[in-house]
Amino acid sequence: MSTIYEVSKLAGVSIATVSRVLNNNKVVNEKTRRNVLDVIEQLNYRPNASAKSLASQITDSVGILVPEFHGPFYGCLMGSIEKTLRAKNKYALVASGQSSEEIEKKSIEFLISRNCDALVLHVEALSDEYLIELSKKNTPFVLINRYIEEISHHCIYLDNEHGGYIMAKYLLEQGHRNFAYISGPLQKSDSKGRYLGVQQALLEYDISLNESLFYQGNFHQECGSKAMKKFINSNVGFTAVICANDQMAIGALLVAHEKGIDIPRDVSFIGFDNSILAQYSYPELSSIDNQVENIGEMAANWVLKYVYQEPLKDIEHILKPRLINRNSVSTLIERFIYIS
Repeated sequence: MSTIYEVSKLAGVSIATVSRVLNNNKVVNEKTRRNVLDVIEQLNYRPNASAKSLASQITDSVGILVPEFHGPFYGCLMGSIEKTLRAKNKYALVASGQSSEEIEKKSIEFLISRNCDALVLHVEALSDEYLIELSKKNTPFVLINRYIEEISHHCIYLDNEHGGYIMAKYLLEQGHRNFAYISGPLQKSDSKGRYLGVQQALLEYDISLNESLFYQGNFHQECGSKAMKKFINSNVGFTAVICANDQMAIGALLVAHEKGIDIPRDVSFIGFDNSILAQYSYPELSSIDNQVENIGEMAANWVLKYVYQEPLKDIEHILKPRLINRNSVSTLIERFIYIS
């Protein structure tokens, strides 16, 4: 196997010049750079990554921590981060925190021990205090889907409260007044924000949610099914079901179909995430676009800009959701349809 010394000798340049060419340093003139690259190809030289990182203290690796790997949200998020990093020849090392404080801490320690240059964190169980202290240590990180005022520069997140507001506001504008709501876990900031946004929109119309038509789920499909069964058995009338994510909306839609409920004529549905599930449900599900690809790209760009000093535009820290209207919402105006 060829060495960097052999490359420098055959090319007639110093080892430092070979290193500059390998790192695409603009100081090297084009003629010298081409000469060195020709020799590298001739000798089939491959730089040793470990030696390179020891010399530069840069590993070109970024740790990514998410709660779980399955589901359309996290797959899309990780794909966007990885794609953006790879375009700049940086590589991702991924771990799962499983929404457990202990596991999230161990996963962060693992990623740091692997000499990641930076971390992209989507954590749910770790306290604000822990993350504030972590920001004072040597490994920089960007925090996804969470806002902490003391480290706001590290945070990239969706305005979930506005998302909840516009989904309820849209239904209200279509004439709906009787709502069922399937929430995510309210201890999570994104779930809480969406719920507060829904409440704000209803308050403007002097409407409150009926306790019998509220269900706190876990963002998984089976919770949507359980919620819909509860609503139907409550014998309380409703014309629309607001779902805090698309997966729970799909579960609720399946039960509605089983019970012979015509959607959207009898009951309208709206979800949150604008995942691929929304496009292939029947009918196609109206949903709030959570900007997940943009969030992933922004998080990766944060690392590229502030850790690798890439000349990028300013980072957008808070992203705005938008309504994607499909076929699952009917217009009632002054006509109200109830199921019981």
